[in-house]
Amino acid sequence: MTTGRQIKAARALIGMEARQLAAEANLSAETIGNFENNLRRPQKASLAKIVEVLEGRGIEFTDHEGVRFRASAVEVYEGADRFDDFYEAIYLHLAQHGGDMCVSVNDEHLLAKYRKDPDLHRKRMKELVASGRVTCRVLANDSDFVSSYAQYRRPALPTPPPTSFYAFGDCLALISFIHATPPYVVLIKSAPLAATYRQYFEVIWQDAKPASRQRSS
Repeated sequence: MTTGRQIKAARALIGMEARQLAAEANLSAETIGNFENNLRRPQKASLAKIVEVLEGRGIEFTDHEGVRFRASAVEVYEGADRFDDFYEAIYLHLAQHGGDMCVSVNDEHLLAKYRKDPDLHRKRMKELVASGRVTCRVLANDSDFVSSYAQYRRPALPTPPPTSFYAFGDCLALISFIHATPPYVVLIKSAPLAATYRQYFEVIWQDAKPASRQRSS
């Protein structure tokens, strides 16, 4: 039986405020607060709505009042054959939700190297950005700084982070190009982690140098 303590822990795990949960479950914030503080248990139908919202965000409730991400909330794309599947996931998420995509990569050439159809990716991203619902910023140490949809800057830090990442919406993707079968991508659906990396990106972005060679393509 799901407890108020689990609901509170689940919210913390995905970075959701009580009032947001209440709104999405079509309940009052008081109902959520009373349940989480063990003051009053909601009706069965109301609890079902609360659980449905949280499970929709990738939460799984376990025995002994446990809470965790479902396995599906973390997906691994290993090798060149699955790299396009990763970009398909990015496109579908941005097409549905919009937002700002932040990319940090040491050598941007590696992204194009492993994509089977980089032109298709650029075309689709250009359309999303042109719609006004999506923006894209790239921090890259080694790049041609050529894009028809992204803003580029070169990090001022002398040593780039060892792992490239994409932060978009409530998703964070970590990418290794030195794995035995590169690229190795771990896509995590976690609002708190995505927000943390986006905050790091913003700090580096403010100190980064504008890409003087950037042009449209």
